[in-house]
Amino acid sequence: MKSKGMILIVAAIALFLVAFASAYTVDETRQVVVTQFGKVVGDQKTDPGLYFKIPFIQNVNSFPKNILAWDGDPGQIPTLEKTYIWVDAFARWKIVDPVKFFQTVNNTVRALGRLDDIIDPAVRNFITSYKLIETVRKSNRRMEALEIDIEGEEKKRRDMYSITTGREKITQGILEQAQPKLAKFGIELVDVKIKRINYVEEVRRAVYGRMIAERSQIAEKFRSEGMGESRKILGEKERDLKKITSQAYRTAQVIKGKADAEATKLFAEAFGIDPKFYSFVKTLEVYNEALDENSSLVLSTDSEFFKYLKGDFK
Repeated sequence: MKSKGMILIVAAIALFLVAFASAYTVDETRQVVVTQFGKVVGDQKTDPGLYFKIPFIQNVNSFPKNILAWDGDPGQIPTLEKTYIWVDAFARWKIVDPVKFFQTVNNTVRALGRLDDIIDPAVRNFITSYKLIETVRKSNRRMEALEIDIEGEEKKRRDMYSITTGREKITQGILEQAQPKLAKFGIELVDVKIKRINYVEEVRRAVYGRMIAERSQIAEKFRSEGMGESRKILGEKERDLKKITSQAYRTAQVIKGKADAEATKLFAEAFGIDPKFYSFVKTLEVYNEALDENSSLVLSTDSEFFKYLKGDFK
């Protein structure tokens, strides 16, 4: 009886192990391909749930179902005008046919190597086919740096920076060129973008020098315009000051003239009452101005000027 019980226990354990080895689950982010002796058997499992396989003979190969990242190595690439630039691109991809993926590249590490071999040449091909400005800009939106017209340079610059293709169409072309080559691996290329573009060191120094020269030219133009505006303002100030001063002088002279006229009128009216008194007062004023303590007089008895000194008040 004991041996029979042991046999039942062993059988139960063996049955449990077989059931455990034959069951597997697939979650929402994975997809599974079952292989038997290295060959794919059955259909791919993309829906989440519980599945079964032949234990110890069939193997479960799981692959991610979500979107994966590819980050290219930055490289030096010449543009159409032979300007060398550093280009750093990245892409997003996913496994859409796990059976093909398993049969061709087998794992994501080898898949990334295939992406390197396909996307990098496509990026190089498109960068070398267009001018630098095409890979930088995506539209002909007016650039703020072109707002200032320096001796007719604005139109020239606008023509220089005008694009016909643009960055978005270039990246779309890279995607369309690379996608057919990746389809045989069960890979769908979701998107390709250029992360960063920069000049190589030699070109960068030349570009910075040109930018400094252009900004210096713009600054000099501002300074000259500012000096001209300053002189204009100072000239207007001097003109206004002279105008105000002349108007004030004219007003003062008019007031003074009216006051003198009024004083003369009052004096005339006052002295007109007694002309002899007026003559006497004016003669005394003349005496005061003409004679001082050091003056010597030789008087004549018939002198009209000195008649008041002789007591003649008639």
